[in-house]
Order: sequence, then structure tokens, then C-alpha cells
Amino acid sequence: MNEKGILYLIPSPLSEAPVQDVLPQALLDTLPRLRRFVVEEVRTARRFLSRAGLKGHIDELAFYELNEHTDAATIEGYLSLFEDGCDVGLISEAGLPAVADPGAALVALCQKKGIRVHPFAGPSSLMLALMSSGLNGQCFAFAGYLPAKTDERKQALKALEKRSSAHRETEIFIETPYRSDALLGDLLGVCAPHTRLCLAVNLTAPDEDVRTKTIEQWKKEKPVIGKRPCVFLMLA
Repeated sequence: MNEKGILYLIPSPLSEAPVQDVLPQALLDTLPRLRRFVVEEVRTARRFLSRAGLKGHIDELAFYELNEHTDAATIEGYLSLFEDGCDVGLISEAGLPAVADPGAALVALCQKKGIRVHPFAGPSSLMLALMSSGLNGQCFAFAGYLPAKTDERKQALKALEKRSSAHRETEIFIETPYRSDALLGDLLGVCAPHTRLCLAVNLTAPDEDVRTKTIEQWKKEKPVIGKRPCVFLMLA
């Protein structure tokens, strides 16, 4: 029976901060011996690995894309990468692999097939935001991406606020950067004045900005998030 390799879950930086500031040395020591990577986007993966110490060796590596457009048969085919003891690295676009990330499909397959999965520590925008928010860190839930359509998004926000109030639960959710200002506008439009909202913008970057205010307070000083990544946290 052929020995199977290991799937290494490789966090990537959330910003342009030096990789040594946000990634553990054990991960940086492992990267140079990996030759196969399953990545969400090849260009950004190559750039990250170059920053992480592999500059000059990127063309020696093999990359396999796994994103929202990758079909199940292709992902199943990636299991062959582990034959003969070959280890594989899984890299997300930013932050932790397999968390709000299509790479979760490969992790699930590896678990099903008995392939060892090894996670490395690294930056998690969700946990960094929760830590900094001052909201309930004992009871919280991640709702992922909310609906893109305005009416559906407003209904989802009302439901999250209701759940938060009922359980004293911090609700965490995210949005693609170009829709963050629209999401903020909906939050200010449908949520109760006393509901607390944290905006965690550009985490780990020099201009990182994490602030928690009530909806009423945010209405008096509505910020412009723009295309900066943002994690939203709500506690009613």
C-alpha cells in the first residue's frame, strides 16, 4: 500500500504586514520543503510564497486551483497528489484555510480518506475581530457571507439581530469588500439604536481600525470602509 502524504493547512497574511510578524516559524520552516500547493488563486499564492522566503524557487512548484468554480470531480482528483508520500499545502486567499473558504472541500475529502491533516497557527480575521470588539466572546456565531440582494440582506440582518438578542450571542459576518459600505448602510437602516456594532477594518495592517459603537452612535459618524477588508460583529 502506498504511503499517503500530509495535507498542511497554511494560513496567509491578512495584509501587507511582514510574514514573520503574523506567521509562526514552524510554518516558515515547512514551506521550503513543499512542492505541491492547492490554492484559491495562483497569482496571490505565488506572491505570498515569495514573501515567505521562497523567492527564486516559485517556478519549481506545482499549483492546483481550488475556488468557488472548481467542480467536485477536479477536487476528488487532487487526492492523487498525496500518492507516494507527497505532502501538499493548502493556501487560502487570506487568513485560515477552510474557514469561509472553498478549500474546506479538500479537507473533508482528506478526512474521509484517512489522509492526515495538519493545521498551522496563523491570523484569523474572525478571532482577531472578536478579541478586539469588546462583545460577548463566550457565546458567538459566524454567519459567513450575507445575501447579496438588498431585501434578502436586510431580512438576514433582522434575523441575526433577533437571534443575538434572544441568546446574548455575538453575530459575526463578512462581505466582499466592494459591498461593505452597502452592508453598513443596511445595518444602520434596520437595526435597533441600542444594538452594538463592531467594524474591524484592515486587521494587522498599519491602518488597522477596530471600533465598537451602538447603531445610534454610528449613524452620527458613518465611516467609509471602501474596499478595505472588514469583519462585522453585532450584539443586540
